Amino acid sequence: MKKGIQELSEVTVRFAGDSGDGMQLTGTQFSNTSALAGNDISTLPDYPAEIRAPVGTTYGVSGFQLHFSDSDIHTPGDAPDILVAMNPASLKVNLNSLKPGATIIVNINSFDEKNFKLCHYDSNPLEDGTLSGYHVVEVPLSKLTAEALKDSGLKPKEVARSKNFFALGLMYWLYSRPIKPTIKWIETKFKNNQKIINANKAALEAGYYFGDNTTLFSTRYKVNPAKLPKGTYRSIEGNEALALGLVAASVKTGLPLFLGSYPITPASSILHELSKHKRFGVRTFQAEDEIAAVTATIGAAFAGALAVTTTSGPGLALKAEAVGLGVMAELPIIIVNVQRGGPSTGLPTKTEQSDLLQAMYGRSGEAPVVIISASTPTDCYDVSLEAARIATKYMVPVLYMTDGYIANGSEPWRIPNPDDIPDMKVKFRTDPENFQPYSRNENLTRPWAIPGTPGLEHRIGGLEKENITGDVNYEPENHEYMVRLRAEKVKNVENDIPDLKVEGDPDADILMIGWGGTYGAITDAVNNVNEKGKKVAQAHFRYLNPFPKNTEEVLKKYKYIICPELNMGQLSFLIKSRYLIEIDSFTKIQGQPFKSSELEEKIKKVLGGMNNG
Repeated sequence: MKKGIQELSEVTVRFAGDSGDGMQLTGTQFSNTSALAGNDISTLPDYPAEIRAPVGTTYGVSGFQLHFSDSDIHTPGDAPDILVAMNPASLKVNLNSLKPGATIIVNINSFDEKNFKLCHYDSNPLEDGTLSGYHVVEVPLSKLTAEALKDSGLKPKEVARSKNFFALGLMYWLYSRPIKPTIKWIETKFKNNQKIINANKAALEAGYYFGDNTTLFSTRYKVNPAKLPKGTYRSIEGNEALALGLVAASVKTGLPLFLGSYPITPASSILHELSKHKRFGVRTFQAEDEIAAVTATIGAAFAGALAVTTTSGPGLALKAEAVGLGVMAELPIIIVNVQRGGPSTGLPTKTEQSDLLQAMYGRSGEAPVVIISASTPTDCYDVSLEAARIATKYMVPVLYMTDGYIANGSEPWRIPNPDDIPDMKVKFRTDPENFQPYSRNENLTRPWAIPGTPGLEHRIGGLEKENITGDVNYEPENHEYMVRLRAEKVKNVENDIPDLKVEGDPDADILMIGWGGTYGAITDAVNNVNEKGKKVAQAHFRYLNPFPKNTEEVLKKYKYIICPELNMGQLSFLIKSRYLIEIDSFTKIQGQPFKSSELEEKIKKVLGGMNNG
């Protein structure tokens, strides 16, 4: 029978199953294909920290959420319109997050007593009323995949692993997505294994044509391309954008890129990505621990490289002493901190913003560094360039903050024209005449002299330096002078960064501020409230130390300021202590990003209180 096609403006989809069911791969392929179809997209991968969580349990559930639209979007969606649940555990974990009336496609072959027990269902949720109010579609995914691959020559376990491609094919049919991009990907990914190529293609096509032939679906859906600015686009994850931005910065500064890193979730994929770019002169060094990684990075900076180290919160703690060495030696290093839930090992695969105070104060002595933050996956590219510009111009460590939500999320990225990226060519000191290692220019920046340059030999290390000469010096007055000088150099960066920008209603009394990955949820919430005739504005901080010069002026214009953060109020604390301005700190510490609806509700409560007052 011919199926009708219904046009939708936006859809939020979540794929969920065991961590071995390939949900991240499935979600990524659906995202990439949606981007190729011209939709704006935003994604939220969500997977367990355990490498081998027990199969069939709620601990092992892996999910991937995708929001795609025919217009500009900023978040991966508050609640899914459709859930693909590969087993009962994935249904149980995700059920409460669905929209009322959402569609649930279940792999009926996994809904048996054994799997009910593993995830502590006392009865079959398909039969006991648990799913009343939802549109449930029971599909024998495992059985249909096995039938499609019966002549593939694969072992039963390999056949079972292909069911994610069947599910993907079905979803491609349901939302009118092309399957050719994924077929091309399969052929490239498994080019050395023709059996796997044939099997995955067969499963994908079987899922697609099942949708066309079954009576389970009477309608399929279509989301038209988004009207985005003209250009060449690709889907990109935050860590990938960050890595490519560092490569671009290397080219634009004329410096070889060095990455000293120790693998840690969720920063490890930056190392993986940069290791692919040796043709640009990138050197990646996987150290034996975090301390070796950062000290190797300091050595690379001393030797004239664009030197970067990447980590997460626990690793940043281990790097603290060496970052202080970078401050003392006044060397341009970039320390990337992809934040995750803490403390200690905490929530390795979940997002949080709880390292801001560590970035600001987490070193011995007075050791200020520049702190900047990315707000979206694509923004990571631009912030990488900015981190390199500031570090090399001011000879100062730059702490570059992202978080797990930004790092693993993806969105369409308009590939920039390299000619539009400003030149940042670095000039090393080569003239030995009147050379002093700690002389200063107008920015208080000391000269960058490469080891081995005749006549430019100088002392390096963590002991206090004498002003101008750089000799070891313990005099009290010199120490105070140097401490204040290093702090002043960081503060001077405020003269070289943009003003804090306010968006939203210009006549608003309420300002919602934020930093990092809260940008999308804040933007949607502010836009939604303004569209309903209320007045609210927003401002988002890229520069956290120093703050933009107009920060106090902007904040004091508003009667009420709300600051949502995925911590216990760290940016609020910094602003209150610096400017003595009252802030309504709205916090969440659940390992999950804010939903725009949560922030919209907060704004409505504040508006209601102001009106009643």
